[in-house]
Amino acid sequence: MPDSVPIEILLIEDDSQIRRFLRASLLADQYKLIEAFTAAEGMIQATARLPDLILLDLGLPDGDGLDVIRQVRQSSRVPIIVLSARDNDKDKIAALDLGADDYVAKPFSMGELSARIRAAVRRTAQLAAENNSSEYCFGTVIVDLAKRIVKKGGEEVHLTPHEFKLLSMLVRHPGRVLTQRELLKEVWGTNHSDQAHYLRVYMAQIRRKLETDPAQPKFFITEPGVGYRLDDGDST
Repeated sequence: MPDSVPIEILLIEDDSQIRRFLRASLLADQYKLIEAFTAAEGMIQATARLPDLILLDLGLPDGDGLDVIRQVRQSSRVPIIVLSARDNDKDKIAALDLGADDYVAKPFSMGELSARIRAAVRRTAQLAAENNSSEYCFGTVIVDLAKRIVKKGGEEVHLTPHEFKLLSMLVRHPGRVLTQRELLKEVWGTNHSDQAHYLRVYMAQIRRKLETDPAQPKFFITEPGVGYRLDDGDST
C-alpha cells in the first residue's frame, strides 16, 4: 500500500475496458489516478501534473507510445511502466532503450502489475535517498563506487575495470532491466553495441565472484533476448 501521501499515477491507455479494470484496482489500492486516452493528451498531463509514475500503452490512436517515452525522457526521469500487447523482444528492447523502466505484456495480472508499480516507486525513493551516497548493498555484497571497492562477506573482491563498470551500471539501477545495447554502449562504447558475447563473458565472471551459486544466480538476472537486471531483494 502507498504511504499516507497518495502516489499519483498517469495512465495513458485508449482501451476503455482496460482503463476501467485499472481504475478500480488502482483506486482500491489508494493511488491517485490521472487518465489520458491519446499520446497527445498523455504528454499534456505528464507535463502539467508531474505524476509519480506513468503506465503507458504503446498502441495509441494518435501515435506510438515509444514517442511518448522519448519525449518524457527529454525532461523527466519519472518511472515509466509500459503495458502492451506487443509481447516481442524487439518492442521490449526499443521501449527500454528509450528509457522505460519496465515492460508488462498484456494480458497481465493485477498482482504482478501492483508489485512492479511498488518496485518502481521504491526504486525512485531509494535513488533519491542515495543521491549523496556512493555505497550500494545487496546480500552480503557492498559496492563503494567512489572508492571503487567491492566486498563480499567483508572480504574485498577484485574486479577488472570492465567488470566494475558493468557492475556499477547495474547497482545504480536496481530492479530495472538494462538492455544489452545500453550496457555495451556504456561499458565498451558505441562501436561495440552489437557484441553481446562480451556481456555473457563478463556477467559470468561477475556471477562467479559475487554470487553464492553462479549457476543459479540470485542477484544478476538474465532477461532472455533483452538484457540484465540486478535483483537486490527490494526491487520486486
